Amino acid sequence: MRIPVFREKYRDVSRENTGEEEVALHGRLQSVRRASSKLVFLDLTGEFEHVQAMCNFRKLESSGVDLATFKGLSKLLRRGDLISIRGRALLSPSLVPLPFKLEEEDAKVHNRHIDMLVNRETADVLRLRSYIMKYMRDFFHDQGFLEFQTPILAENAGGAVARPFTTTSPYVNSDELSLRIAPELWLKRLVVGGVDRVFEMGPAFRNEGIDLSHNPEFTMCEFYNAYASLSDLIAQTEDLISGLAHHCQELISTKLTSLPQFDLSRYQKPYKQLEFIPSLEAALGFTLPDLSSDTAHADLVSLLQTHDNPLTPEASALTLPKLLDKLAGEYLEPHSSSTPLFITHHPACMSPLSKSFTCPKTNQLVSARTELFVDSRELANMYEEENDPFAQRRKFVEQAMRQQRQAGGEEDGEAMVVDESYVQALESGLPPTGGWGCGIERLVMLFSGVKRISDTLSFGNLRNVVGISGRRK
Repeated sequence: MRIPVFREKYRDVSRENTGEEEVALHGRLQSVRRASSKLVFLDLTGEFEHVQAMCNFRKLESSGVDLATFKGLSKLLRRGDLISIRGRALLSPSLVPLPFKLEEEDAKVHNRHIDMLVNRETADVLRLRSYIMKYMRDFFHDQGFLEFQTPILAENAGGAVARPFTTTSPYVNSDELSLRIAPELWLKRLVVGGVDRVFEMGPAFRNEGIDLSHNPEFTMCEFYNAYASLSDLIAQTEDLISGLAHHCQELISTKLTSLPQFDLSRYQKPYKQLEFIPSLEAALGFTLPDLSSDTAHADLVSLLQTHDNPLTPEASALTLPKLLDKLAGEYLEPHSSSTPLFITHHPACMSPLSKSFTCPKTNQLVSARTELFVDSRELANMYEEENDPFAQRRKFVEQAMRQQRQAGGEEDGEAMVVDESYVQALESGLPPTGGWGCGIERLVMLFSGVKRISDTLSFGNLRNVVGISGRRK
């Protein structure tokens, strides 16, 4: 058979119809590559067309060819020889035997491509991730949002309190560059620029620990909606999560059948809500001190000691926002075990980018913010954005001073710097805006039933990725 005819005939060859018909090809040998003593690859050309042939001794052994003959003949071949070959069309050869399954964890993480081939659940989790991201994009597009891409590498990480990854470049006038922690400040600049409804789905980086639910590299979805209040954000979140739950359940019932079913009824709207300070005071059994005062941290630690709270030993080492977050994790977040839970109106010191107001119930300064939890795991964070440039600069400075005091005057790698360019952007006028953020991996974990964030990432967590890329060094 002529090579052009062969290529045309088997252009749409698939794994299902290979190996049925044996054909003979004639042509000029373009190259010979010996992968081993038992495996040789030949590149054959004819009539300006090209085809690759694989000569595998294991396939020929059954026909009476011995290894010495195979080696001898393969050594005779030279570039430019006119030869004839006979065999079956093959889409793509597998040079290593495919195992029936992988059970050892080390083998799975270092051979993710094999794991996907032999363990259906591995592939289904990653497929669910793709479906979730598509659903979310469609959800936002249907509501009139525009998707933008914002800088990943910049002078300031911005948008959250976390330790950034830093690097340098000889091509820009900056001593240090950071991978973004969140796209928040860039997206709000777009709202200032007239994009009233904007969202982004992309990578974020935090130079922090690796555990079952955290990885230094992850995918963040954020949206910003001009003229949206906190109640609007809560309603949008309930619509998104409830709709997504129904969509994932349908996928698991039809396409992704290796994944476990989940209780759809728990995602019925509306979701439960708890106010941060009143609920925490009820759980602790005492009234919190003025959390806006300079002595708030010391006062709170003293109260914990007085009431023999089990968190007392570690309280002094934590900043005030982290201590409050720790207390919420201990006493409030467990209420999300049976149903999604919104924890609302955090102390203002925990939310430097949020609008704040004095709570009439507690007389504390609180933020117009809420977080959504399911099974004690944060799914989404949302708040009414601070749009007063003077208040925003003051909050940046107060937080930086608080971090510095707590660190004993030493530099804190997690402190949020004062981003003057962002404050200047606010001076052009940010309309009242509701902002929302969610980690994609957390959603995939929730609806797939997997317990490790690494299972939701194509090649696992950072340790896995470094292990894969460094194996053959």
